[in-house]
Parts: sequence; structure tokens; C-alpha cells
Amino acid sequence: MSDAGRDDETVPDVDQLLDRAGFDPETSVLTRRQAEVLALRERGVRQSTIADFLGTSRANVSSIEASARTNVEKARETVTFVDALTAPVRVEVPAGSDLYDVPKQVYDACDASGVKVNQTAPDLMKIVSDAAGDAVEGREIREQLFVGVTSDGRVRVRRHADGV
Repeated sequence: MSDAGRDDETVPDVDQLLDRAGFDPETSVLTRRQAEVLALRERGVRQSTIADFLGTSRANVSSIEASARTNVEKARETVTFVDALTAPVRVEVPAGSDLYDVPKQVYDACDASGVKVNQTAPDLMKIVSDAAGDAVEGREIREQLFVGVTSDGRVRVRRHADGV
């Protein structure tokens, strides 16, 4: 997010922002300070303005923001892991597989488990490819993947632990 902006920037009421968003420090992976910084940055407030508001340095605000974003990504990864772990449908896709074969494997496993997946084959291939990152190159699956489908049809893709 750019720090370009006005020098007379006003800071929104951060308590109100956090209340409206439902921030609960007891259950969040973010500290209150991290939540404050993210809430303000998501509203376009410059790091230097936040630093003045919080009585700290811009470098410290940058560090708090980076830590917060890392924590958010870890939380997302944890949720994806648990979803995949507990999914009633789990398909192991070996390295060397063709991405175009994955939808049939997933659909067959879903049919066998009585789970409905709501994605078309092209959408499913995109989900797998996007989630797998560089583990998929073109149509080739270069690292073992696990595709899970939750009971409500959400698709979760995990790279093999050795490939992460």
C-alpha cells in the first residue's frame, strides 16, 4: 500500500473500526496493535500518519504491519490445513499427473462420498493450479498435491509437506 497522500491526513476512530469488524483480542491471532495498524492501512492511512497517531516510528508501524500480514497468512494456511485434514473427500494427486485429469479424480471421489462439488472442471483446475503455485507448471503437476472437498463443497488444496 502506498504512503503517498496528504500531510493533513485524519485518522478514523480505530476503536470504532475494530468494533465494527468484530475484533476480539481474546480469540484473534493478531495483537490489538496489529489490528489497529491493519484497520487503518486498509482505509488508506499512511504509515507515517499512523506512526504519529500511535507515538512511534514509521519503521515500527511497517514492522507491525508486516507481522500482522504474516499472522493473517498463517491463520489462513491453518484453516486451509484443518479443512483439508477433516474433509470427507481427500484426493492424493501424485507428482507427474496431468492437471486435466484432476477434476475427474475429484468428481469420482465426491460421488463415492456423496459430496457435491460446485465447480466446473475448468474452475476446479484453476483452483488447484492457483493454490498449488509453482507445484503446477502448465498441465504438469510437479509435486504431490492433496485435494480435499469439505462437506459443503469447498475445495482445499495442499502441497505435500516436503514440497512446502
